[in-house]
Amino acid sequence: MSSFRNTIFVVNDIDLAIEELVSKLPKHSVRIVRNQDTQKDEFQLNEANLAIKEAYLASSSEKYLLLCGKVFRTEAQNSLLKILEESPQNCIFFMITESRVAILPTIFSRMNVKYIKKNTQKSPTELDVGRLDLRQVYDFLKKNQRISKLEAKEFVQNLCIQVMKSNIQLSTKELELFSKSIKLLELNSKPSGVLTALLMSLVFKKKIS
Repeated sequence: MSSFRNTIFVVNDIDLAIEELVSKLPKHSVRIVRNQDTQKDEFQLNEANLAIKEAYLASSSEKYLLLCGKVFRTEAQNSLLKILEESPQNCIFFMITESRVAILPTIFSRMNVKYIKKNTQKSPTELDVGRLDLRQVYDFLKKNQRISKLEAKEFVQNLCIQVMKSNIQLSTKELELFSKSIKLLELNSKPSGVLTALLMSLVFKKKIS
């Protein structure tokens, strides 16, 4: 396993990925760092500090730090930048998440990336943007009222792609609503509220088109 370098793993299931990696690594060489709150699978600054502290503990053999989370807070990633670029001797970092959106571009530039996600072959969104109306929006929001921030960001990105491929003509200002929605989600605005505002703007646009 000495050929391993600092690597980001984008996976379908974090727990399964951890189990598989641990089975392939030398026994007693793995340290798993993740939020212990099972209701909040978010890698925060506290987890980053724990990882940094563990990394600087001297080791005569290689050790692997598995940094896991569906969401990685920006401040946590920024605190990891230096140690990922200049890792202590015998310390290898694995970041495990379910979407590349969770990782900052500055982190991507410092690590290998491996995608271990199965292609589900599903459509970009559950909505028919060409026939979007209040009923569709209501049903979607009701079904996804507990959507996570990460899932909402992916939805907004996919929705933007689908809208651009449709015959809906949006101005530059209207297209900016998608990027503003992403920024609001990154600032921890309530996902359901952000999606409601975005979808209602599309319904209104169709009505006056």
